[in-house]
Amino acid sequence: MTYSIVATDQDTGAMGVAVQSHWFSVGSLVTWAEPGVGAIATQANVDSSYGPRTLALLRDGAGARDALDQLVARDELANVRQVAVADRTGQVAAHTGDSCMDFAGHVLGDGHACQANIMATPDVWPAMAQAYVAAERDLVHRLLAALEAGEAAGGDVRGRQSAAVIVVAATGEPWERSVDLRVEDHPEPLQELRRLVTLQDAYGEAAEGDRLTAEGEYAAAAERYIAAYERAPDCIELEFWAGLSMVHTGDAAQGLEHVRAAVRRHAGWGELLTRLAPDDAPAAANVARTLGLR
Repeated sequence: MTYSIVATDQDTGAMGVAVQSHWFSVGSLVTWAEPGVGAIATQANVDSSYGPRTLALLRDGAGARDALDQLVARDELANVRQVAVADRTGQVAAHTGDSCMDFAGHVLGDGHACQANIMATPDVWPAMAQAYVAAERDLVHRLLAALEAGEAAGGDVRGRQSAAVIVVAATGEPWERSVDLRVEDHPEPLQELRRLVTLQDAYGEAAEGDRLTAEGEYAAAAERYIAAYERAPDCIELEFWAGLSMVHTGDAAQGLEHVRAAVRRHAGWGELLTRLAPDDAPAAANVARTLGLR
């Protein structure tokens, strides 16, 4: 009872699955993915075993179509299931049972499959496919564009409640995920999922700043921390590190104001400031003295 997309990025080999539904915690039921193996959406009258069982078949060398056909053939309730698979080669397959509730259907494209059931209109899954093909940027943003197009075309006839997205790389350990975000219960789950993806992008910049700091590349790290805050200016943690970075790179007035703002919002940031060693943040001691914390 939902709409979803599975896809393989033809350029990077990354694979992903994204979903929205009027059902609590849809991501815990529908979305499955493993690096170098594939991505699965199992929905309608959900049988979550389709996730691990399909991944096992793909891991053993089956393609998306063969794996899905094997499982559907063994399923006595296949007529009420809806399942889609994308594999590491870019092959996709989907099944919509004859007894899935209208409006229900799927469409297969080059490296992607869009599927939906109990929709307000039959335009949802074609609109998703069109949006995915037209979208730019990386895979997670293309998946979100597809979901947003599905909502704009009518979405779930019952409304909306939860959403999720998973992206895995072309290679990696089974547990590794580039993106793994879920909105369990929210009046606007797609908006919230988009916010979380943006926040993850920002924290990715900050993580690169941490790496550069550990290597002693403080100026380059400062650029990353500032870029992280620019992506997510409402995040107190990113504002704190961006403020220290601005002081370090010569913009002391603006940097101090950002650190002050973080401390005003939560006094613990002031305490942290006094604990930071020069290797953690070269400007920390001076900022702490300026703010009267030392």
